[in-house]
Amino acid sequence: MAWLLELVPPEYRRYGVLRRHPLALARLARQHIEACVAAARQGFRTARADLGGDVPPHGIEALLEVYRREGARLAALAEAVAAVEAELRASAASSSHERPD
Repeated sequence: MAWLLELVPPEYRRYGVLRRHPLALARLARQHIEACVAAARQGFRTARADLGGDVPPHGIEALLEVYRREGARLAALAEAVAAVEAELRASAASSSHERPD
């Protein structure tokens, strides 16, 4: 759970529901990371047009490399968080089936 808390904005740590319900935290972390992936992709697509007049070509290329590296890192992170979320969902489902009525 500590790993998931590291992936979301620090302000989220003050919400007890995220500590009490790891699945809720995993869902929030997945959505946050997916939004970061989308933002990195958008940034990569628009960097030349948005900054081309103000940042020299070598600066644009360096920025695109940042987007490439961070995009790959974020995409892998999104997969890892999704796997944790899936495992938590499976665990919750099996726990609910084991509870007596």
